[in-house]
Amino acid sequence: MGVREHRQGLLGGSFDPVHLAHIELARQAQRHLALDSVTLIPAARPWQRGVLGATAQHRLEMLKLATAGEAGLKLSTVEIDRDGPTYTIDTLRDLPEGPRYFWILGADQLENFCSWKQWQEITTRVELAVAARPGSALKAPPALDEWLASQGRVLHFIPMPPFNLSATEIRQRIAGGQSVDGMMLPSVAQYIQQHGLYRHSAA
Repeated sequence: MGVREHRQGLLGGSFDPVHLAHIELARQAQRHLALDSVTLIPAARPWQRGVLGATAQHRLEMLKLATAGEAGLKLSTVEIDRDGPTYTIDTLRDLPEGPRYFWILGADQLENFCSWKQWQEITTRVELAVAARPGSALKAPPALDEWLASQGRVLHFIPMPPFNLSATEIRQRIAGGQSVDGMMLPSVAQYIQQHGLYRHSAA
């Protein structure tokens, strides 16, 4: 009898702040891809993003609250510990060999995937698994489609209703003194309130 394959999901992002769609995406990926676990990887400084609204430590603490009691969801501080601009390929090159890795992303990220540093190499290290996002087509851009076909790789789809929910909107609502009920876990909302996060940033 062969050794059972270990299937590991990876979900990167700024998580600024983490909200319900992030957690639901991790849950659905775990279920539909039969993953042993999903590791959430908060970025230090995403190179395609401006200045983040919360520090790495605050974002990490909010992720700890959001994943508490969630079986199969883990956290990795590898990108925060490395600091500097965050490139996915650097994170993947540091992964231990053995597991079969799945990189989880939304359709909005898939649209600009070919702008990622060393994107072809990324697809040789992980399998891509994408979920719908409002306003984004659930298909690979032509260059990625052709590359995957040439490598005999497939794009996995995570069946999940698109959440019309974004961290940008949450930050804007907090800055404007509006309610974020139903957009994030109460424990995360309470943490934001306690630490006065996002009050002066509507970006």
